[in-house]
Parts: sequence; structure tokens; C-alpha cells
Amino acid sequence: MVLDFNIIEENNIQILTLSGELIDKNQATPVLNAVDELVEAGNNKLIIDIKDLKYMNSSGLNVLIQLLTKTRNNGGESVIYNVNKKITELLIITKLNTLFKVAETKEDAIKMLS
Repeated sequence: MVLDFNIIEENNIQILTLSGELIDKNQATPVLNAVDELVEAGNNKLIIDIKDLKYMNSSGLNVLIQLLTKTRNNGGESVIYNVNKKITELLIITKLNTLFKVAETKEDAIKMLS
């Protein structure tokens, strides 16, 4: 399965929806490039919906870290929401749950950025 993504803007917040599998950094290049363009244009608030992300490995975690770093380095923030049980466990095992802001819902994620 491939990685698919969509980005929409809502109230000056970029909403990135990921679906499929995030297992290879090369498959994430279009996502990273799109977020680069947004951040360069001053859009540094990002919420990432991973409800439809079926599988993610360490390369996928690295992509999430890159997204977070891009926004933070430009004075913004990223929040992940709709995290399934397997990915939650992965974040806890790797202690990345202390690095990322994680929300249950889109509304909670938006509040975290306000």
C-alpha cells in the first residue's frame, strides 16, 4: 500500500491527512516538500490526522519528526491526532509521546495550537 496525503487550510491552520502506510522516507518526499512550501509561506501551524495510517515504522516516525521540526524551527507547532492503538504504542515505546503533542480530536488539536 502506498502513502497518500491531503492538505487543507482551516482558520490559518494546515490540516495534513495521511493514509496508507508510512514505511519509506522516499514515499514521504511529496508530503515533506508540500509542508516545506507551506512553512516557507508562513503557514507554520500543522495538525496531522493519522486515523487512516494503517502502518508506520521507524522511517515513518522520522517523517513525523521532520514535520514537527519544520514547523517548530519556523516559530510554529505540529499536533498529531486520531492516533490508533498501534501507533500510540510505537510513540510510547520510542518515548516520542513526550516530543509530540497528541490530541484525540481535530477540535482538541486546533485548541492546542490556539
